[in-house]
Amino acid sequence: MHLPKALGPAALCAMVCAGALSAGSVDISPRPESRAVVTLASSGTTAVMRSPRPAARPDATSASARPADTAAFHDWVTDFRPRALAQGIDAAVFDRAFQGIEPDPKVIDRDRNQSEFSKAIWDYLDSAVSDSRITGGRSGLRDHAATLAAIEARYGVEKEIVVAIWGLESAFGAVRGSDSVMRSMATLAHDGRRKAFFEEQLIAALRILQSGDTTPANMRGSWAGAMGHTQFMPTSYLAHAVDFTGDGRRDIWSDDPTDALASTAAYLAHFGWTKGQPWGVEVRLPDGFDFRLARRDLEKLPSAWARLGVRDMDGTAVPDHGPASVLLPAGGDGVAFLIFRNFEVIERYNTADAYVIGVGHLADRIAGAGPFRGDWPRSDRALSLGERKELQERLTGAGFDTQGVDGRIGPLTVDAVRAYQVAHGLMPDGYASLRLLERLR
Repeated sequence: MHLPKALGPAALCAMVCAGALSAGSVDISPRPESRAVVTLASSGTTAVMRSPRPAARPDATSASARPADTAAFHDWVTDFRPRALAQGIDAAVFDRAFQGIEPDPKVIDRDRNQSEFSKAIWDYLDSAVSDSRITGGRSGLRDHAATLAAIEARYGVEKEIVVAIWGLESAFGAVRGSDSVMRSMATLAHDGRRKAFFEEQLIAALRILQSGDTTPANMRGSWAGAMGHTQFMPTSYLAHAVDFTGDGRRDIWSDDPTDALASTAAYLAHFGWTKGQPWGVEVRLPDGFDFRLARRDLEKLPSAWARLGVRDMDGTAVPDHGPASVLLPAGGDGVAFLIFRNFEVIERYNTADAYVIGVGHLADRIAGAGPFRGDWPRSDRALSLGERKELQERLTGAGFDTQGVDGRIGPLTVDAVRAYQVAHGLMPDGYASLRLLERLR
């Protein structure tokens, strides 16, 4: 899978706090397990980016199985304080932010008990673009029409895209997270597994408090630190949050979503959103299509693709909105897309293809478009982390080097899969499927 150069508000949490991503599957970052949505939670029709998870396995090192080491935590806070002050944090701001903070063993438990299972893209999209979410998006569009029109006019990002991100990240503000961001990130920074990352986020959070945008008590979000209606990590907030209401504060935590929605639009605009260009268009591939052309680094104008037989679902050439590539998120037997540069802009927010398609398709449905017309290979299932690693091992052992065994189905593994498929006379769609693993076995 193509990965952009920078991680976005949700992706910062997603890629650092999650298991592997895989083609045609979803396994993004863990947000609060008891909650209904936000890029990673899942419960009923409002579920979004959370994989089905088995019961947590007992682990002798699990944080829930031992008392938190509060003495060591307070020693760490004492050590961290002068480093924070050296970076410009006021002593009073630091002391107020850390007043009464104790380590949270549940955060460590969640961080260490990541699921090895993924969710197939079609299952993810069934919940991400459910009827209830479409209805909620249209209600949000109507209820905040004037605000969203003003945001679109200023930043050149379609209001439907902003609302779709809002819907996937927090169920339109219903589930923004209730954990203390300072406590969660301090716990994770002290835990040490990703010390540098969470210390950076802590410094950013302290800068937010120092600016007066919010208070320690109000700075709440997911257990991994994502905040507000559209789930910004602190560093992303500092770089891209805006005060659209003009009240002097960039308030993404308020019940009023205005600043959060504008901040999301500002973020997308910063990374090059092109107004009027679709994120992608569902297409029909011709008989005999050369699947080796379905790769992210091969772009053509839609008119050139049309000459190769790649057309929309009505058989019409897709307008030349800009260079596009063919994307097959579930292989040659699944739905196919021509995707444009705006796809990459949404990827800046969260790098999973499934998330980008979910945002784009939800935005289209909110605007009145119909469901995808192609079929998904619903008889397939997503590979587990162990199976993805096994696939990489077996491909490499067969002479198709994936250049590492990490369970992440990225461009190198896709290339290895495609090379194996070509060598064995299979459809070279680069799709890492269970059927392919069984063949390798």
